[in-house]
Amino acid sequence: MRGDRSEAGSAGTQGPDPGRSGRSADVNQGLTLHFGRDELIIRRRYEVLSIVNDILIGIWFVIGSFFFFYESLTYYGTWLFLIGSIEMLIRPIIRLTRSLHLQRMNAHATSPAEAEHDF
Repeated sequence: MRGDRSEAGSAGTQGPDPGRSGRSADVNQGLTLHFGRDELIIRRRYEVLSIVNDILIGIWFVIGSFFFFYESLTYYGTWLFLIGSIEMLIRPIIRLTRSLHLQRMNAHATSPAEAEHDF
């Protein structure tokens, strides 16, 4: 009798969630996304452009920071900070351009990949 109660109690706490029983098959299946060759090329190009932009932002701010250690280079450091700030504005422009470019290509289909992380 005691063994029956413990099994029943454990089945209720460790078993599958009744609300998810219909979705358990979906979880086990892989997700397949279909992209065209051109779309993948465009995504890679914008990703590379974004990475190069981020590297340049870091370079401008690091060099500008070092320039602030020397009174004679403070003026140039200020300009490097301004350049880095302008490049930070370029980042969302790259993302917007990428999104518009992909929308133009896939005007007839909804792309599930828009939910992926932005670079």
